[in-house]
Amino acid sequence: MAPRGDKVAGSAAAARVPLVEHFGPLARDYDVLLCDVWGVVHNGIAVFADACAVLTRFRERGGAAILLTNAPRPDAAVQRILDRFAVPHDAYDAIVSAGDVTRGIVANRIGQRVFHLGPQRDLPIFAGLDVRFAPLEAADYVVCSGLFDDTVETPDSYRDMLASMRARALFMVCANPDIVVERGERLVYCAGALADAYAALGGEVLYCGKPHEPIYEAALVKAAALRGGAMPPLRRVLAVGDSVRTDLVGAAAFGLECLFVTSGLHAEHYGSRETPDLDALNEIFAAANVRPRAVIRGLAW
Repeated sequence: MAPRGDKVAGSAAAARVPLVEHFGPLARDYDVLLCDVWGVVHNGIAVFADACAVLTRFRERGGAAILLTNAPRPDAAVQRILDRFAVPHDAYDAIVSAGDVTRGIVANRIGQRVFHLGPQRDLPIFAGLDVRFAPLEAADYVVCSGLFDDTVETPDSYRDMLASMRARALFMVCANPDIVVERGERLVYCAGALADAYAALGGEVLYCGKPHEPIYEAALVKAAALRGGAMPPLRRVLAVGDSVRTDLVGAAAFGLECLFVTSGLHAEHYGSRETPDLDALNEIFAAANVRPRAVIRGLAW
């Protein structure tokens, strides 16, 4: 399915984006929600019960809720994480992850040796695939799922490694395009920060998650399967997310409307989660050439 970004982003700065308190009045306009996970459904420490209640109610009214995440893990592994946060299964129909897209790419590179740049916890991304692992100096390409230790490292910690990769012209698959993510009150670096640094050196990078097209296509295929094979019209699909760079830009490029949640990544740039500065927010949207349908502090019906 071809994206229709020109119909959404073209008038991004045309009007002030409204702040809404409740999702309920918007629900009737959509059949499918593509909902971000980290920052909308949970913050890496605790679940957002109100958000889960909104997704559950939307499904009860006949809609489909698909969790769309840049997590560098297959959907089954993401579900186990959601279970630990006590996210109810009634809150979603399916999960589509950047890890799922990455697995498809790895599966098509049979016989090539891969260097995994990322923590051991991300190894499920390779489960069941015919993969030949190799050290960096012998690898044919790199799958980057994150930093080895995101509690202490930064992208600058990888300056020499990225330079070595560039010297060998290694192709990088970025399994999580997020630059940072919330973990409680902290922000930690993700694979996207390393991928962007590598791209800045001239390295070739394929990004598997938001804001890039493949993950949206995979999500709409999943939505069609949930609807008996009928592909939903893009005007009836709403993306929900807290990141301008991934959620808003990705939705706009694909031709989708987006509901922007202020409880996540950008809160410190526009006042606070509870009292966002709409003027600052609209400046951010205009600078990115995107215009969400509305802004909401946190998902609430």
